[in-house]
Amino acid sequence: MENVAGMARGEHRQLLAEVIGNFQSKDYEIRENYKILNAACFGVPQNRERLFLLGCKKGLKLPLYPHPITKSLQAKNSIFDAELPDNPTVWDAIKDLPEVENYPELYQRDWVVADFKKPSNYGEQLRGLTKARDDYSYKRSHDSRILTSSLRTKHTQKSIGRFESTPPGKTEPISRFFKLDPEGLCNTLRAGTASNRGGFTSARPIHPFVPRCITVREAARLHSYPDWFTFHQTKWHGFRQVGNSVPPMLARAVASEIIKALDVKLSKPKGIQELGSQELLRLDMSKAAKLYGVGSHVIEPRLRKSAKRNREKNEDEPGN
Repeated sequence: MENVAGMARGEHRQLLAEVIGNFQSKDYEIRENYKILNAACFGVPQNRERLFLLGCKKGLKLPLYPHPITKSLQAKNSIFDAELPDNPTVWDAIKDLPEVENYPELYQRDWVVADFKKPSNYGEQLRGLTKARDDYSYKRSHDSRILTSSLRTKHTQKSIGRFESTPPGKTEPISRFFKLDPEGLCNTLRAGTASNRGGFTSARPIHPFVPRCITVREAARLHSYPDWFTFHQTKWHGFRQVGNSVPPMLARAVASEIIKALDVKLSKPKGIQELGSQELLRLDMSKAAKLYGVGSHVIEPRLRKSAKRNREKNEDEPGN
């Protein structure tokens, strides 16, 4: 189980104890000394703490928590070996991505054939140019010339001026958006809230060098998603998909310990996996709900008043 770190703090610990007790009453063994893992300690350039609770049916081997594989002095509450390699930075994650300002068509759609620059070692992995030793994923049928999930944002000159004047690593005082430090970590990428909890769009960080909010693809890089993985064509849904998910490199570290506990013998897959239908990423909520046979409000819709509030902050625009 994975959830926000606040589950293990204050009065919320009582709820967590009840969850553990319910599992134990149904013949599950739970590692009660649960841990909060920071994605920055597992190769992800993002300061993101999440609670992980590990358990298994009685009679099986209980998995261990993974040990950090990278170090970052900026990671909150992290304990690491000084001999570990440094964690990739914000700029390591996004420096090879094409400049979206050079592609006006990205105001109308979320993809373009573009010129990529020289990547860092981290960027090479996410572009599929190299693979980590413990990467057992299928190769995907993906055209690496295409920049995806990169619908642009139209900011007013007033917002652009505020973004430009904000120092890297600081929060812009009006929008409360965090401006990324190229040599640091990304702040926690969040999904925002549904309408029944306020209907707030997640605060999108400001690019470290260009006075604009980052794109979904840049957020995906900061979350450790490979470039073949694409998101809903709207920024609102795309950022929710990123913010709601466990960073893939952190997920791999946890899954590797589960694999050890199960004593599974791994082998590298040889086939090439085709990507799914891109049309699914263009569905609105009503069409998606009809396709999958669920209620149209299974994900709470965004209220228009929230969109208006965001426009007043110069952060909402056509195609969002």
